[in-house]
Amino acid sequence: MQLSDIDLNDLDVFERGVPHDWFRLLRREAPVFWHEGDQGPGFWCITRYHDLKSVSRAPAVFSSERMGTLLRDTDPAGLPLMRKIMLNMDPPRHRQHRALINKAFTPRMIESLRPRIVELVRGIVDAAIEKGECDFVEEFAAPLPMLVICEMMGVPDEDRRRVYEVGNSLVGFDDPELQPDGQPRSEQGGEQGMAEMFMYAAKLREKALSHPGDDLATGLVRAELDGHKLTPEEFNFFFMLLLIAGNETTRTVTTNGMITLLENPAQLRALRQDLSLVDSAVEEILRYSPAVHSFRRTATRDTEIRGVPIRENDKIILWYPSANRDEDVFPDPDRFDIRRTPNDHVAFGYGEHYCLGANLARMELQEIFRGIVSRVEDLEMVEPPRRLRSNFVNGVKEMRVRYRPGRRLAA
Repeated sequence: MQLSDIDLNDLDVFERGVPHDWFRLLRREAPVFWHEGDQGPGFWCITRYHDLKSVSRAPAVFSSERMGTLLRDTDPAGLPLMRKIMLNMDPPRHRQHRALINKAFTPRMIESLRPRIVELVRGIVDAAIEKGECDFVEEFAAPLPMLVICEMMGVPDEDRRRVYEVGNSLVGFDDPELQPDGQPRSEQGGEQGMAEMFMYAAKLREKALSHPGDDLATGLVRAELDGHKLTPEEFNFFFMLLLIAGNETTRTVTTNGMITLLENPAQLRALRQDLSLVDSAVEEILRYSPAVHSFRRTATRDTEIRGVPIRENDKIILWYPSANRDEDVFPDPDRFDIRRTPNDHVAFGYGEHYCLGANLARMELQEIFRGIVSRVEDLEMVEPPRRLRSNFVNGVKEMRVRYRPGRRLAA
C-alpha cells in the first residue's frame, strides 16, 4: 500500500469501516499530508495526536469560523447561517456563547440527571429484553440520548420521533438512505431540515418564557452574560446543535462500543464479571471507536505544521480515529483494553471546542452499558452492521442482534 492509494473522499470506504490501515500509513510516512479534493480544493490531513491538539488549541491560526468545521465546503451564501452555530465560531464570540450556555449547562445540573438516566435505561432494556432479537441501534442505542435531551429541553412526546428523524437527516447528509428523496442532501434540503428544527425551538422557547420550569430551555432563556441573553435565533441554533451533537454521538458510541465488545469476547466477559470497570471501558470505547471521523479548520495566515508550510485559507482536516491510535501516545493502540490507563483520548475534541456535553455523554454511556451488560445475556450479531456512508460521523444505521430473552424489571 502506498500514499497514492489513499482516498479519504471515498465514502464507500467509510461505509465499510474506519480505514485504519490508511491512517497508520499516514502517521508513519506523512503525518501532514496533502490530499487532493474530490470536487473542490484539496486539504491537509492531520493524523497524529499532538499535531491535532496543537491545531485545536490555536483558533487564531486555525479557524472554525472562516469556512466552518465540515470537510465538505459550504456554499458561500450559506456561510453566514453556518457561523451562527457555536461549533463554527472562533474567540471571542465562541467563548462568550459558551460561557453563557455553561451557566445553564452546569456539572451539578448534569449530575442531578443520573437517577433519571438510570430509570430510563431500565425502561429501555425492559422494552427490548423479552424480544430475543432486534435492531440494537433502534432498541438500545438510540432511545437514551434522545429521551434525555428531549426531557431536558421539554420536547413533547408526540414530537420526539420527528425530531429524531430530522436530526438523522442533518447528520447523514452524504447517505442517500437518510434523505427523503434518496439522494445526498443539497444545501436547500439542509435548510429545510434546519427550518423544521427551528419551528420546534421557537415553540420550546415560548413555552420556557411563558411557563418557566426547572429545565435547560428555561435556563437558557434566563442565562445572561455581560448584559447579553441568547437571542431567539441563537436559542434556535443551540437547540439544533444539542439535538444533533448530543443525540447522534452518544448513540453512535453506544453501538460502536457494543460492536467492539462483541468482537473482543474476553473483554466483554471481564466487564460482566466486574461492573466497576464500566467507567474505564467507556473511555476505551471512546478512544477505540469515536463518534466523529473529522473536523475542519482553515488557516488564517501562512504558517507551518511539523515544518510543512501551510498557506492562508488552506483546509486542514483533523482525523480523530487516527489521533486516538497514535503509537507515540497509546501503547499497542489497536488493542482494545477496558483497563487501559492512562487514556487521554481526544474523542471529545480538545481546546477551544472541547465537547460541551462530555460529562452528560459519559454518564449516559456508563449507565447504558451497565444496564445492557448486567441484564442482556448471550448477545450476538445476526449480520454485519450497516454503517453510515460518511467521513464525518462514524455511525451505524442498523445492527441486528440476537440474545437470550429475559424478564422485565418494571411492572
